[in-house]
Amino acid sequence: MITGIHAIFYTKHSKEMYDFLKDVLDLRYVDAGNGRLFFAAPPTELAVHETEDDPEQELWLICDDIAATVQQLGKKGIKTTPVADRGWGLVTTLELPGGDKLGLYEPKHLSPLT
Repeated sequence: MITGIHAIFYTKHSKEMYDFLKDVLDLRYVDAGNGRLFFAAPPTELAVHETEDDPEQELWLICDDIAATVQQLGKKGIKTTPVADRGWGLVTTLELPGGDKLGLYEPKHLSPLT
C-alpha cells in the first residue's frame, strides 16, 4: 500500500540546502523538472509519541557512530551542538543553511531497520 515517504524542507535557502544534501550528506538525487532536485533518503523508521502539547512532527537523521559523523560534518563546515545521552540514543543538532536545526542521533533502542 505505502511505497515510500516524501519529506519536504521548506526554506528560503534552497540552493544552499541542495548543496547541503548533495555535498555534505552525499545523497543521490534526480532533477524532477525545472531544477527541482529530489533526493534519495536512507531507510526510514516511523515512531508515534503521546503528547499533551500541541501535535507536531519531527525529522531526525540516524547514524551508526555519532562521534565519527559529527567529526565528518565538522570537516565539511557543519556546526553541531554537544552530543547528549538521552537514554534512548546519543543526540546532537546540526545547523542547516539559513540557521534552521535538524536532529541527528545514534539510537540505543531496537530498530525495525536492523
